Amino acid sequence: MRESGRMIKWLDDVLYPGVPDNWDDRIFRDLIIEALQPNDCILDLGAGAGIVEAMRFRGLAKRVCGIDPDPRVLENPHLDEAKIATGHSIPYPDEYFDLVFADNVAEHLERPKEVLREVHRILKPNGKFLFKTPNRTHYVTMLARLTPLEFHQFFNRLRGRESIDTFPTCYLLNSPSQIRQLARQIGFEIATIKLLEGRPEYLRLFLPAYVFGWIYERTVNSAEIFSFLRVLLIANLVKKSPQLALQDKQQFPSTDGK
Repeated sequence: MRESGRMIKWLDDVLYPGVPDNWDDRIFRDLIIEALQPNDCILDLGAGAGIVEAMRFRGLAKRVCGIDPDPRVLENPHLDEAKIATGHSIPYPDEYFDLVFADNVAEHLERPKEVLREVHRILKPNGKFLFKTPNRTHYVTMLARLTPLEFHQFFNRLRGRESIDTFPTCYLLNSPSQIRQLARQIGFEIATIKLLEGRPEYLRLFLPAYVFGWIYERTVNSAEIFSFLRVLLIANLVKKSPQLALQDKQQFPSTDGK
């Protein structure tokens, strides 16, 4: 086991020199910092217990709030204010936040349209919603959709993550097409949707799997035509002005009667 660990460390240094652990959270953090202003009031949607150090923005924004159904959110050290709540009913008034972000939350949403509608409500005009989530058409996501929660918990324990921090997944807001469709209906403008592939974190437990993951990474990053097979999806949605939102609603009416 120790020998395997040394080999994996060697492959890290050879194949991905300088790539830090949790590289995806580092990328997402940089995009959030680029988007926020010092006087912004921001919301961490699905803040949890604060185990992701990269999601620490206290001192970089005027006020950092967070919600999560997990009571441990009240102990989250990265927040100025924490509330136990879900994204389906966010306990803040209309047009309260300049920016909302969600790190690995979208894949767990059973009713993503309701959550997008709530996020839209609490954002100020031209406010931003940034979220990071696994891409629906990546092999990790497709395997996850075919396996039960117990397997996810077991696998994440091998990766050093507690079972309590592994939650059921739905993957209803995890592809560019899903995001575009729902964002248009709610009144969001899509600023960017990024698809990225990096070091194969889920395959670094075993040497043959690591090599496969490296070949896969090189392949899907070799041409933009393969971008739909990349693991990481980061979306940046902007709340439209009321006039533009009304025009889109008239052109693209909701299909659920809401």
